[in-house]
Parts: sequence; C-alpha cells; structure tokens
Amino acid sequence: MITTDICIIGAGPVGLFAVFEAGLLKMRCHLIDYLPQVGGQLSEIYPQKPIYDIPGYPEVKAQELVDNLMDQIKPFKPTFTLGERVDHLAKQSDGSFIVTTNDKTQVHAQVIVIAGGLGVFEPRKPAIEKLEHFEGKGVTYMVKNPEAFRDKKVVLAGGGDSALDWTIYLSKVAQKVTLVHRNETFRGAPDSAAKVFDLANNGKIDLILSANLKELGGNGHLNSVKLENKSKEEITIDTDYLIPLFGLSPKLGPIADWGLNIDKNAIEVDTRDYSTGVERIYAIGDINTYPGKLKLILCGFHEAAIMMHSAFKYVYPDQKLSFKYTTVNGVNSF
Repeated sequence: MITTDICIIGAGPVGLFAVFEAGLLKMRCHLIDYLPQVGGQLSEIYPQKPIYDIPGYPEVKAQELVDNLMDQIKPFKPTFTLGERVDHLAKQSDGSFIVTTNDKTQVHAQVIVIAGGLGVFEPRKPAIEKLEHFEGKGVTYMVKNPEAFRDKKVVLAGGGDSALDWTIYLSKVAQKVTLVHRNETFRGAPDSAAKVFDLANNGKIDLILSANLKELGGNGHLNSVKLENKSKEEITIDTDYLIPLFGLSPKLGPIADWGLNIDKNAIEVDTRDYSTGVERIYAIGDINTYPGKLKLILCGFHEAAIMMHSAFKYVYPDQKLSFKYTTVNGVNSF
C-alpha cells in the first residue's frame, strides 16, 4: 500500500504542475498514469511539437516542457505508478480513498485529483481473432520493461514513432526483431525511419512492409504471427511477443463509474476550487468542463493552483492555510 496526501490520476503537464503547487503547501503526491512515461499527450503523441502559449517561453517543444516540469517538482520527491490504469476507487470511513490499479497497485490518499487530460489513453487494437486471448500471454501494447524482451523473438507492428523507436531499441536487446507495417513508408520521424532501414539492410532486424497482421497462434502462450501481404500471400513468423503499436485513443474509462457529474466525456466542476460533485475529488485540465472552459495547458496550471489550496483543508484539517509568494519563501524541499 502506497500512502500519500494527494493521488493525482494523470501525469501530463497539468498533473505534474499540480505536484509543484501541492509541494509549496507541504503536501506529498503520488501520480498514476496508464502511459509508460510521464508527459501525457505531449510525450506520447507530439514530443517535438513546438508550443507557443506557455508564459516566458516564446517557443518550447512539448518534451522540453515536460522535462522542465519534472525538474521543477524534483524538490518535492513525487512518486509514480506508470503503465497502469486506475480501475477502482474505494472511500474509507475517515473520508480518504484507496485507489486500485489494473495491476493491483494500491494507493491510500486523502484527496484525489483527476488530471487525465482527454481520459485514459487506450491502445488501438488490430482487428484479428484471438487477440484478447493472448493479451498478457505474448501480446502487449506497451514496453514497460525492455529487459522482459531480452533474448526473445519479438514482432512489432506499426508505422509511427513508437514502432520505430522501439524497433531500434529492442534490436539491441531481443534475439530477433521483426517490424511489420501495412505501408511502404512510415509516419514517424524520417531520422528514425532511416535508422530502421539501415538495421534491416545490415541484417539486424527483419522489415516486412505492405503486410497486415492476420492471425495469431499458440497454445497458452503466443508462438506465431501470421501475416498477409498485398499479393494475398501468407507469411508465418515464429515469435514470443507481438507488440502492436497503432496509436492510442482517449476514453474516460472507469472514472465514468465514480458518481461524478459527466457532460460529454468531461467532468463538471465548481470553478471556485475545481471540485467535483464528490467530496475530496477534484478535476483539473482538459478532463473537466465548466462555462467558459478553455482547453489550454495554461488554464490547467491555474486550476491546479486553485484546487490545491482547497485540498489543503483535507490533508491538514487542524491547520490554517497561510499563503506566501515563492518570491518570499522560495521553494523548500521535503
């Protein structure tokens, strides 16, 4: 059981900045995100995209902003559970909560902050039979621990940055790596695509283009993947793992069942403190909605500051909040 003051669901930019605001008030945070790294959409979808509306930065790349946010919160020593989805929320007799993830990680917190952006990013799955049968038995949609694939045979499928990057990385770890893509060209970064073609030309990986996943085979655990190329020819590859990397789609997920007021997949909040209809649960960033809502990172930062001052009363019910500027007090670590 992980014990903390604030459990933040979502480790995107707004969730990360919320850690800073909590830290100024001496409140500890644990963050949970279904993605295998922090940064949310910024890191997963467009890490090299320039952002122009962050105060003090005429231009900053998405991943650079995430890296700076991580540096900013380092003094407050946040803890993380990544690559796991929050499945269950149980309210305790004292008003606190126990959060349980799909991997059975449990977090006890006084306050819950939902900063999930557009919701849980769930993998887009290929439409092939028996896919779910092999999930956790050779089929996985993210690389949480690259060492799990050491000396194994791995098939990756996809044409974006994630497929290219993991092909390059796993070529140094796995016994055999095969990348399958339905087209002749890649959507990912040209430099990464060039590296993948070089690896294929040098015999370091197998690259199969203009082919689609068709069928999975195995008895209890995946042991083969059948492909079909544009000539309708079938190709069978022996493998230990299949990693389909076809992108992510946002869904509200189990949060929808928590008794919150939901409007078009967004959580309604009170703009006085961004509280939801459930005591001790707040929602900040793109996942919330209210009259005049603007889905901007800047607005999420503002919401994080306001709501943490409201959350203080639950973490320190016997203390009076004394607000002081960082220009006076500085930033003190725990």
